[in-house]
Amino acid sequence: MYHIQISERTLHFKQPAGTSRGVYTERKSYYLVLTSDEQPDVKGVGECATLPDLSCDAVPEYLRLLQHVCMMVEQLGKIPYEMLRPYPSILFGLETAFAQFKAGGSTALFDTPFARSEEGIPINGLVWMGTFEEMLGRLEEKLNLGFHCVKLKIGAIDFERELDLVKHIRERFSKSDVQLRVDANGGFTPENALPRMEKLAQYDIHSIEQPIKQHQWKDMARLCQASPLPIALDEELIGVNMKAMKEELLDAIHPAFLVLKPSLHGGMVGCREWIELARKKGIGSWITSALESNVGLNAVAQFAAQVYGPHISFPQGLGTGQLFTDNIPMPLQLKGDQLWYGDK
Repeated sequence: MYHIQISERTLHFKQPAGTSRGVYTERKSYYLVLTSDEQPDVKGVGECATLPDLSCDAVPEYLRLLQHVCMMVEQLGKIPYEMLRPYPSILFGLETAFAQFKAGGSTALFDTPFARSEEGIPINGLVWMGTFEEMLGRLEEKLNLGFHCVKLKIGAIDFERELDLVKHIRERFSKSDVQLRVDANGGFTPENALPRMEKLAQYDIHSIEQPIKQHQWKDMARLCQASPLPIALDEELIGVNMKAMKEELLDAIHPAFLVLKPSLHGGMVGCREWIELARKKGIGSWITSALESNVGLNAVAQFAAQVYGPHISFPQGLGTGQLFTDNIPMPLQLKGDQLWYGDK
């Protein structure tokens, strides 16, 4: 019989994390510890954490819901996947705990070259929103560290100033030196999105994430058709949890890429479903972490290595494990622009 203990922890960002939905200074996470009567010395740990105003399962009574689900899992002896489709953060935490348990308690969740410390995963350097000077400083830091793919979060300051940042990169590095991605987080309007993307396109941008707010399928479809930049969907996918709905969205909008976050987009099983549906329609994808502690980050990285590996060459949107002052130790390290795992 399985047993699940729940603990709560608040993590504190080293620097405020600015997004189009405000600034995060701390992050509340719940940790599940899975054990069993049959193997009392083995445990699996998973992280359940929502992002306020973003996650589809960021409900007021989240802890009570989590307790209820864990009690059900204990009784069933397995994860009730279909029932948990509307609760991706809970599903992701349970999937992580069970994966570690099945791996004998190792944080190397799946048998991959990444988990065996034979390969790293290339990642993009993320430049958070801020003032022009702050963003320029963060950008220089990423380029000096040797990142070959940089993602700029835009929409916080004047667009022309953000355009200056993009121009600054291209004056120093060609597209063969640095792949440049931008994430608007829904910050453009259906009216100004196309002219702004036309300006960005002058600078060899790889893709733009979520140019306008979600739930505007007709406008997004029009932009995907007319845009000189490949459009990637992110927030648009949140809350679209049933397979038929996913197919309907992809057929209606037909983006170039999907940006998938297990804690937001259906856990590992839901993201795998998105990837398979997208592939059939000629749509690319990559995996991104979502401000998790190292417990969640490791699970996202292990999953990316399983679903896209071996020999991943396309940069993923994984964190570096250096977000919080009080993070949980995990054998993850950044070497150049690659995230590596090494069990200790």
